Amino acid sequence: MRTPFVVGNWKLHKTIAESLALVTELKNQLGALREVAVGVAPPFTALNAVAKRLEDSSIVVSAQDCYWEEKGAFTGEVAPGMLRDAGCTWAIIGHSERRQFFGETDETVGKKVKAALAAGLGAIACVGETLAQRDGGTTFQVVEQHLRGVFADVGAPDAALLERIVIAYEPVWAIGTGRTATPAQAQEVHAFIRGWLTENVSAAASAAIRIQYGGSVKPDNAVALMREPDIDGALVGGASLQAADFVAICRAAKPA
Repeated sequence: MRTPFVVGNWKLHKTIAESLALVTELKNQLGALREVAVGVAPPFTALNAVAKRLEDSSIVVSAQDCYWEEKGAFTGEVAPGMLRDAGCTWAIIGHSERRQFFGETDETVGKKVKAALAAGLGAIACVGETLAQRDGGTTFQVVEQHLRGVFADVGAPDAALLERIVIAYEPVWAIGTGRTATPAQAQEVHAFIRGWLTENVSAAASAAIRIQYGGSVKPDNAVALMREPDIDGALVGGASLQAADFVAICRAAKPA
């Protein structure tokens, strides 16, 4: 059984003080939750403070991005090893906003995934189509292209490595728009991803790798989404900024 994994991506929100207030509330409310893995992805400035606050908690800390080199003349970048040092155990890679606003490509996603895994981090690698691509009938082609980028530099992952690879399917047209893929639409793409993993990585990878759904996940749609067989948790945006909403989504991910 794959343990559902719910991660809150805070994006460009929360000061250090606000971050600590939120994770303290999450820690108190989710302490008894079992059978669901939970993570938060604060801004870089709050990572270390949040990691220290969560040291005696099961909630893990993720960065929202990383670079593919460990050191060098790369002004403004943060290396995977630095993230480990700050208390992170995961990194989100290739989020659609990184692609849209900051020039992320399939090639750079592959480099970052490889670097994150080499540094001992888990990689939450994002894939997903725009509205124009969905309307144009190219959803599967786009997702396949993104997946090839994710795995381009990984090689043949062993069982231990598979535990540290998560795919997040995030239809770009459903991020921050209030529109959500229906459970059936999401499941269709998740099943495609699972099949692609079987054919192009391994049967073991298909069985082990968790596939999150991300795109306007809220308490009122989380239960229906999480009941689909190939949806293994969520990458949550706006709803992760409010403790009550995020806690409800985490609880919805608990296996029936």
